[in-house]
Amino acid sequence: MTCSCPDRRDLGLLLLRAGTGGVLAAHGAQKLFGWFGGGGIEGTGAFMESVGYAPGKLNALVAGVAEAGGGVLLALGLATPAAGSAAAGAMAGATALHTPNGFFSQRGGYEYPAFLGLTSAALAVTGPGRYSADHALGHSLNRAWMVPAALAGTAIGVLATLGARSRNVRAREGGAQEQGA
Repeated sequence: MTCSCPDRRDLGLLLLRAGTGGVLAAHGAQKLFGWFGGGGIEGTGAFMESVGYAPGKLNALVAGVAEAGGGVLLALGLATPAAGSAAAGAMAGATALHTPNGFFSQRGGYEYPAFLGLTSAALAVTGPGRYSADHALGHSLNRAWMVPAALAGTAIGVLATLGARSRNVRAREGGAQEQGA
């Protein structure tokens, strides 16, 4: 006989949200504030510019807010569709950056950001569970229609950002080839 234990499921969602949200918040704090050995807006912005995410500071700010804000909100279980979607969007950008290195993170691959993004998206779809701020607030920021709206909005933003990065990288490579000729 299977146990239909909402308390156990809700506790599992709490643990998943807290762990994933905490990791995302820490990564966002690296980008925004330079905490935990991060580059802050200046350092992260310079890095982002160097890999084609231009303007670098703006992209660092957006990624930092999506990770830190999305992470904190996921951990709290507040505005879960928007929080999970924002975090998943930031991780889509990181996944694209790491894709040329293959799958495994030991070689700089996309395994880790893809996992965080998938987990964040799954939490956006599944919801936060009973032990959450959304539940305490009557799910006013966690309505069923918010899930596809948040995911669609994020997908549009990610596609635009990745398209711009692709154009920037191609333009840079074209300029480098012209200089070498």
